[in-house]
Amino acid sequence: MGPFLRRWVLVCIIFLCFIFGTLHLNTLPQLNQPYLPGGEPHGLFASKVRWKDIPQQHPVATIIPLPTGIPPSIPRIQYEFTEESIEEKLERQRRLQAVKETLAHSWEGYRNYAWMHDEVAPLTNGTKDGFGGWGATLVDAMDTLWIAGMKKEFEQTVKALKKIDFTTSGLDELNLFETIIRYLGGFLSAYDLSEGKYPLLLEKATELGEMVYHAFDTPNRMPMTRWYWKKLVLHTLSLYFNWRAKFFCSSAMGEPQEASHYSLAAELGSFSLEFTRLSQLTGDSKWYDAAQRVMDVFYESQNMTKLPGLWPVNLNALKKKFYTDTQFTLGGMADSLYEYLPKEHLLLGGVVDQYRIMYEGAIEAAKKHLFFRPLNSQNANLLFSGTVYVNGARHLTGDHEGQHLACFTGGMVALGAKLFNRKEDLKVARQLTDGCIWAYESMPTGIMPESCKLIPCEEDDCTWSEQKWYTTVAKELRRGSSGEEPVVPLEQLGKRYVEKHHLQPGFLEVNDPRYLLRPEAIESVFVLYRITGDKTLQDHAWKMFQNINSLTKTKIGHGALQDVTVKNTTQNDESESFWMAETLKYFYLIFSEPNVVSLDEYVFNTEAHPLRRPKH
Repeated sequence: MGPFLRRWVLVCIIFLCFIFGTLHLNTLPQLNQPYLPGGEPHGLFASKVRWKDIPQQHPVATIIPLPTGIPPSIPRIQYEFTEESIEEKLERQRRLQAVKETLAHSWEGYRNYAWMHDEVAPLTNGTKDGFGGWGATLVDAMDTLWIAGMKKEFEQTVKALKKIDFTTSGLDELNLFETIIRYLGGFLSAYDLSEGKYPLLLEKATELGEMVYHAFDTPNRMPMTRWYWKKLVLHTLSLYFNWRAKFFCSSAMGEPQEASHYSLAAELGSFSLEFTRLSQLTGDSKWYDAAQRVMDVFYESQNMTKLPGLWPVNLNALKKKFYTDTQFTLGGMADSLYEYLPKEHLLLGGVVDQYRIMYEGAIEAAKKHLFFRPLNSQNANLLFSGTVYVNGARHLTGDHEGQHLACFTGGMVALGAKLFNRKEDLKVARQLTDGCIWAYESMPTGIMPESCKLIPCEEDDCTWSEQKWYTTVAKELRRGSSGEEPVVPLEQLGKRYVEKHHLQPGFLEVNDPRYLLRPEAIESVFVLYRITGDKTLQDHAWKMFQNINSLTKTKIGHGALQDVTVKNTTQNDESESFWMAETLKYFYLIFSEPNVVSLDEYVFNTEAHPLRRPKH
């Protein structure tokens, strides 16, 4: 074949690939300039995708239906509050108004500088689009606006949703976990709280649900947690055009989907609430089926792991091996897996016992292996949830860390205590919550760092000793050093290190001093308050709020902090959508009347989106 003929054949192949793709996508309805601030989709992906019409390559033989039956009696969750005094009411309302003003300030900054983008950059007045480019803050904050009585702003948000196409994205890769908890959870919560008055919210939830359902279209029905959604569309096109696409342009037509051999526990095990609620509202069980198939694998493997009762951080979803890794924690990368166990039990009305069994197995293992009491100058009976590594024949090595992400555990354990009549666990829940409160109040800024290392108490002795603190710091310092150190008494060496690094009494190290506007500590304080009625928790919450509000406030919003261990800390140009979705929502609710979003009527997803519990 001559050069001219080869060039002619190449041009024809390229032309045919283009025509085939265009012909197929032209059968899909078009949008007039869909608004996608995360980056305009182009070419084959500029059109609205009818995900419901795309056939599943690995369909299930039988859909697992939403469970039915006579539900057991579920105990009351919330404390039976009595009428407050006039003075208490005025003080509560004053605090509530302060939180609402902060919410209004943050919302105005987003509305003016980052409208319909994922996030606002609070220092540079810029925008960020890392979560699909669909306006993450807009969707994430909707239910907070409703709860705070900002109905005008809420309706502006609903109106804006009409311009956003949730079937396509300018991003090649979607984080399935973040997409579901922020967007799907946000739609469902806003729909539930507004009692179905805005049908568009359920329409958008279903639209997005149809898209993400295809991330579960793998040979073993385990999802693609980091989903290259465009590859699925391209692969479907290759099947549609059969041999022509395969012959002419197979390398451009995508690849079959399969789950990853490396998935994080939280990202793989945190779909049940959102998918269950979507199935409940639409009457279509396919979403419940998708989540339940994953949770069945967790259930079957729970006692096969290297630390029975708990699941490791890293899971092999490709081979359904959820038991080979050696790291165990309730903190980051695993957290919401455990959080969803008692909450799914509630959302299903208790008609399935599976989630109670899983939760109780996990919490017993966590109490035995993960929870520890830290040395502290007040000699307070505190608890933190750390990390454990299993080496060899179940030899455990503990990492006695305090993660802000793990501060949700107090609220989770309190909910489990009430729900499953585990009365002794309510004390554990309070100790976990008090641990995070102590970490807040220990810092010069009054704000807990992202992560820190603490000194675990010896079994028989947790009495504070400054000498013990300095000595332990020095031992840790020498253990992590290389080469010979000058001969200095341990206590003196530890004291020098403490002073140099601004360590507060009881802290071994602050390995990540940032505050990222996280909600986990106030989440547990709120849940404990609603469950116990202890008003001192409102006082702790108020101190937390005042410190956070004053140090993070910028001209247009609120920004993360660089270092909470120093008073004159600097801000970062970051304000994730969970600031209004979670942190400010929990601050608002703890100063609201107890019947506002009652724990006996709603279940919160891990992004603080309240989902209504069905009445059975």
